Amino acid sequence: MATDYGKLIDAETWAFIERTNSFYPPDTIDYTIDQQRAIYDRMCREFFAGYPENVTAADGTVETPTHAIPIRIYRSSTPDDRAVVLYFHGGGFILGGLDSHDDVCAELCARTGYEVVSVDYRLVPEHLHPAAFDDAMSAFAWAAEAYARPIVPAGDSAGGNLAAAVAHHTRGHARAPIGQVLIYPGLGGDTARGSYVTHADAPMLTVRDLLYYKDIRSGGADVSDDVSFQPLCDPDFSSLPPTVVVTAECDPLSSDGPAYRDAIRAAGGRAVSFEEKGLVHGYLRARHTVSRARESFTRIVDAVRALGKGEWLY
Repeated sequence: MATDYGKLIDAETWAFIERTNSFYPPDTIDYTIDQQRAIYDRMCREFFAGYPENVTAADGTVETPTHAIPIRIYRSSTPDDRAVVLYFHGGGFILGGLDSHDDVCAELCARTGYEVVSVDYRLVPEHLHPAAFDDAMSAFAWAAEAYARPIVPAGDSAGGNLAAAVAHHTRGHARAPIGQVLIYPGLGGDTARGSYVTHADAPMLTVRDLLYYKDIRSGGADVSDDVSFQPLCDPDFSSLPPTVVVTAECDPLSSDGPAYRDAIRAAGGRAVSFEEKGLVHGYLRARHTVSRARESFTRIVDAVRALGKGEWLY
């Protein structure tokens, strides 16, 4: 039975969906990579909300033996030096960069006071997995050296996947993350169950899209047991940092949130997952026009702020 999105999604969110589709059509994955990137970048520019007055940003690089990773560091004029946020952007591992989530990172900085470091990891298909993961780990290692304060990895969609992968692979590190915040992340859940079935054809993201992104990211390789590709396949969820996952109800990825939460809790850790009713994948761009998205962004900000202070609100 088809999901009735007419009942689940309110008028504000439909307006956001229609505006998004006017710039980024649902069949965009059928275009060339260059065309997809041009379409996505234009859409991001159309939704750009500017910087809060108290935030400035400066670009830099994380140097590795083979290449430089561009980063953008956001600072508040009223800083809170208790933590630093390491942010990984969404875009299916194909799209996005420092500009696509520029205003989101600026607002996260303004509302928490924390420095936010946005990471421009390498994209597919030019750089297949594990290139993005390797860049995420290099950015973490850089932040651990550059800052004496605790690190909170965060990210949306593909970036949520990278943030979680970093958390899994830095357990035991002297500077292991103090917490992580994952926003509608793709963590490698069972595509034959839950939201992957009930929301297979959701507005903004479909299972067809997800399979396309997975195939192009992996280059066709077997990644079924690769924790750096899909953290939910980890056989050990112990010693992960306190975790907040925020998902959209009308999103095939929504089931990954509670699955990840339950795995961490079963291993004795702290985790919570919020499913935002009536929202769709990519709703961060709707945080100024859709009341549900605005409330969710506040939940995200509160989670980042609390984890950075070593507090657990849940």
